Amino acid sequence: MWFLRSWRHRRILAKHPLDPALWARVHQRLPILDGLSAAEDQRLRQRAVLFLHTKHLTSLPGVELGAEERLLLAAQAQLPLLHLADLDWYQGFHELVLYPDDFVSPQRHRDSSGVVHEWQGQHSGEAWQQGPVILAWPGVLGSGGWEAYNLVIHELAHKLDMLNGDANGLPPLHSDMRLEDWASAMQSAYDDLNARLDRHSDAHTPIDPYAAENPGEFFAVTSEYFFSAPDLLESAYPAVYAQLQAFYRQDPLARLRLLQASQPGYPHATKG
Repeated sequence: MWFLRSWRHRRILAKHPLDPALWARVHQRLPILDGLSAAEDQRLRQRAVLFLHTKHLTSLPGVELGAEERLLLAAQAQLPLLHLADLDWYQGFHELVLYPDDFVSPQRHRDSSGVVHEWQGQHSGEAWQQGPVILAWPGVLGSGGWEAYNLVIHELAHKLDMLNGDANGLPPLHSDMRLEDWASAMQSAYDDLNARLDRHSDAHTPIDPYAAENPGEFFAVTSEYFFSAPDLLESAYPAVYAQLQAFYRQDPLARLRLLQASQPGYPHATKG
């Protein structure tokens, strides 16, 4: 079946060539793409086009979704998969729903004593186990810089996590990765973050305190940092950075450091 899928992909790419000027404008709006090699850039362009032909973008009133905006979203969605050979990591969903602003959705949580808590929560994104990815459009437009924030990568990291079932912080690991190494790195950092917040709920934390919500959010937030603030993540939790480097098969920190070395004044990542 791989040859049939490859044939389909080639046909789509041949039928829908990407305007270089359009890609250049998108690239300019996404600093986290800076420093990609020519081969990586070409692969990302192609995968962004394929993403837009396999996923349906539903924009609600108030969201202006032109060709540039669609490609802006697709490029960020495909950056985490750039060095993963299989294009089917985003399986199990076909739609991304774009809201004009943050939205309210019902939340339900059963605590350790068995008590169920229900409330209305305000969110900028959600990923459903058997359903679409929901994104607030201002969050998409605010993503793409070295600012420790990327709504698209965060929510799609949940989808990667869900390939093993619930979003529990354990996506399908590659055969050359050890579960023990992943669990040790993630659990140690997760415990450290929670300990800091237990000591002081308003403590200054090395990464977004939202990562302490649960292991699923920890994976999503650290994936977000891996691509948008790799220096902050590696400084705070180097073992986590190493595991994400092994999982995503990329080293954004090395790319950022090369940019900083070759371009005096190139910005450092900052915590949003």
